Amino acid sequence: MCRNIRTLHNFDPPASGEEIQAAALQYVRKISGFTKPSRANQEAFDRAVEAVAAISADLLRELETSAPPKNRDVEAAKARARAAQRYAA
Repeated sequence: MCRNIRTLHNFDPPASGEEIQAAALQYVRKISGFTKPSRANQEAFDRAVEAVAAISADLLRELETSAPPKNRDVEAAKARARAAQRYAA
């Protein structure tokens, strides 16, 4: 489930709100064990997703690095090459 959480720091352009929200949702799903919570747990689940997204956005804004920003397309190509090598028959 957490394989969908990607590194969001130090990319050009910076991570979008949608990317941060998606990562927060995956994180809360993982730690709660719910992909879709019951009605009784929906409110707490939604609050947790919003809180994790807000804290994550704050973290990404405050992090500093001297490394040049990474290119999303180049990083995706590297990940595909690693996967192809890992899963080659």
